[in-house]
Amino acid sequence: MNLLGSREIEIYGKESLQEIAEWLDKQIEYNTKTTWFQSNHEGDLIDQIQASEGLYDGIVLNAGALTHYSYSVRDAIKSVSTPTIEVHLSDIYSREGFRKKSVLKDVCLSQISGLGKEGYLKALKELANYI
Repeated sequence: MNLLGSREIEIYGKESLQEIAEWLDKQIEYNTKTTWFQSNHEGDLIDQIQASEGLYDGIVLNAGALTHYSYSVRDAIKSVSTPTIEVHLSDIYSREGFRKKSVLKDVCLSQISGLGKEGYLKALKELANYI
């Protein structure tokens, strides 16, 4: 995620994570405050998920490659009552075979894949309706 805008732009687009965050914050039509967190370290993501209990109303998570094999991220999501939606910029089901499996999907409210940055907005709206 930290290389968005410069890494595989044909798949992930030309916008950086910061640009997507700024766009999303302008799109929000309801009284919502977002906090963005990005890390390349699995343990940092787990710590953030576990700290969400009672702090956040929901999590929109793009776990990148961790989606496909991280049972520790899965366990972190399952261990908190904070509703989580899994989001992917690209359509993981039309890519390499290993990307078609998500170990997170069944512990999340839903999975949004292939909508680009619009997927984040859809996830926030879904969380707002759920909460």
